[in-house]
Amino acid sequence: MKILTGPCVLEDRDTVMRIAEKLKPLSEDKRVDFYFKASFDKANRTSISSFRGPGLDEGLKLFQEIKEQFGYKVITDIHESYQAAPAGEIMDILQIPAFLCRQTDLLVAAAKTPAIINIKKGQFLAADAMKHPVEKILNTRGIFEVNYENAQKAGVWLCERGNTFGYGALVVDMRNLILLKQYAPVIFDATHSVQIPSTGGTTGGNSSFVPAMAKAAAAVGVDGFFFETHIDPSVAKSDGPNMLNIETMYKTVEEIFAIQEALGYSSSF
Repeated sequence: MKILTGPCVLEDRDTVMRIAEKLKPLSEDKRVDFYFKASFDKANRTSISSFRGPGLDEGLKLFQEIKEQFGYKVITDIHESYQAAPAGEIMDILQIPAFLCRQTDLLVAAAKTPAIINIKKGQFLAADAMKHPVEKILNTRGIFEVNYENAQKAGVWLCERGNTFGYGALVVDMRNLILLKQYAPVIFDATHSVQIPSTGGTTGGNSSFVPAMAKAAAAVGVDGFFFETHIDPSVAKSDGPNMLNIETMYKTVEEIFAIQEALGYSSSF
């Protein structure tokens, strides 16, 4: 099972390295295909004064240090086409943010790197609309039929995190997890699924729902999970209200495995 986890954003080096150290047991779990996740720049923060991260150059240096010290595979968001090539030299996965999932130039630039591409489904899109972003990546990589098997071979994933209907919260339609799997392996973004966007100048959320959402997705049968986690979410510089602390994240992962085992799903990757 794929697990993508880490802090929302690269904070100060000491905090990031402490979180990375705490995730070491998960990285060594033979049932898990582990990726350390964080962003070098949170370019879509609600407020102009919100912390965004160290930026591309310093962020990639820190990711390289994490790879060298811990041996982790790493994932980060990119927001502009010029970021794809330098990020693709270091990152194992480039993530396309939900708001940008239709941006052709960004998708094509990412597809020209050797990285796996994890495309977050836009909060404003139906599941079947995600065939087209997958097609843009596959076509750029010389594949002209969109299906799960081709996407898996070409390193293209889709990530579900819910839809917004204008009332200030995200709602996950579990049918989407099945529909998206027509086109690519599916990652369920459990922590962003409980966001309450743009509440009073910051993004809110309710992390108490995260374990239940993750377990529901496990019962449907997804290929992996995305969790943002922190030693102390109350002091996280981005997305604290919808994060899991590391201990709760570990407990949730074990419950996911129990569900998969009970239903006969394979945790192989």
